[in-house]
Amino acid sequence: MMNIAKDHKVNEQIRVRQIRLIGGEGEQVGIIDTRDAMNMAREAGLDLVMVSPQAVPPVCRLLDYGRFRFEQQQNERENRKRARGQEVKAIKFRVKIDGHDFNTKTGHVRRFLEEGHKVKVTIMFRGRERTHPELGERILVRVAETLADIGVPESNPSMMGMDMNMIMTPKAPPVPKKEREEDGEMVAAPAASGAAAAAPAEAAPQPDAQATAPKTDAPTEASTPA
Repeated sequence: MMNIAKDHKVNEQIRVRQIRLIGGEGEQVGIIDTRDAMNMAREAGLDLVMVSPQAVPPVCRLLDYGRFRFEQQQNERENRKRARGQEVKAIKFRVKIDGHDFNTKTGHVRRFLEEGHKVKVTIMFRGRERTHPELGERILVRVAETLADIGVPESNPSMMGMDMNMIMTPKAPPVPKKEREEDGEMVAAPAASGAAAAAPAEAAPQPDAQATAPKTDAPTEASTPA
C-alpha cells in the first residue's frame, strides 16, 4: 500500500475540484471530478483519502480509512518495540571495583543481554588511573569471560577520553533442548536399526561339524559263502 501521511484529508475535507483517483484495488482510474470520486467511494463503502496533496492534480485513493489507521498504528507499535529491542544499554565500572560490585554490575549486563539489548560496558578512570589502561582492559576481559555463555564483544576495548569502552552483543539463542533431543533421536534411529540388523548375522550359530558330517550306516556282518 502507498505510504500515507498521518495528517491527510479524507472525504468531505477534500475541497479541490478535480483529483487523480486510484481505485480500491490499486488500479489507475484517472483524473475525475472530486464529486464523482466521492460518489464512487460511497457506492463501494470506502473512503476517499488524499495520498499526495502536492501533485497536480492531487492524488486520492479509495480505501477503508478506519482499517488503514488501525494497521498503521499496529505497525507503529511494532516499530517502537523493535527500536526498544535494539537499544544500547550502558553499565559503568570503576578501575578499583570490589568483587560484590563487579558481580552486581555484571548481573545487570547479563539481564540486558537476555532481553536482547546490546550493552556498552565502560571503565571510568580517575586521575593517574589513566596511565594504567591495562587495569581497565583486565576488567573488561573479565566481564567478557563471565558472560561468554550469553554475549560476545563486538570489538576489542578502546579508549575514548577518560573512559575505556567495550560493546557486548547478545549471542544467537540456542536451539531448544526438545528440538536437539528430537534431532538426536532421528540420527540415532538409523544407526540402531543397522546395529540390530547386523546382530543376527553375528549371533547366528555356526553349523556343528558333527551334525553336518555325512551319516554312514552301521557296518553289517559279512555274508558267508554258501
